[in-house]
Amino acid sequence: MASTSGDGSSLDPPTSSDAQLPPIQPVRMPTVEEIRGQDIWDNCAVRSVVSGVMGGGLGFFVGLFLASTDTSMVQDEMTARQQFVNTAKQMGRRSWGSAKSFAVMGLIFSAAECVVEKARAKHDMTNTIVAGCVTGGSISAKGGPKAACAGCAGFAAFSALIEKFLERHT
Repeated sequence: MASTSGDGSSLDPPTSSDAQLPPIQPVRMPTVEEIRGQDIWDNCAVRSVVSGVMGGGLGFFVGLFLASTDTSMVQDEMTARQQFVNTAKQMGRRSWGSAKSFAVMGLIFSAAECVVEKARAKHDMTNTIVAGCVTGGSISAKGGPKAACAGCAGFAAFSALIEKFLERHT
């Protein structure tokens, strides 16, 4: 038992467990601007549009990179200027196509995940898997029911793997 003086302080030297405890920090309340920003971000439409725009930007650069590695565009009978123009046009088309695909993917996935999360009032792996299924199924629905089911299963599995890799949920 530690002996204390009249002012309540301990007379014994601090133990090693006392030295390891971090000092208690006061709780900081969020500002009005932070609350408004969080309210805006919690809106599924805002989140989906932002994800679509970011997905489009990523898709543009992916398309640009993939088009730059494709050497089948250059023909021997073209001049250097014609080859440059042809390559630039092909890169632009491929970048635009990838940007549209990634934008649609980001928009659908984010919207589905947000809606499922709000409906379930939970933030867990199930939301990600359902959003992946919705995204994969809707993107591959042109190919018929089999393609939609395969797209659903594949994208859901991919989403679950990415989620596990990032360990966003505990």
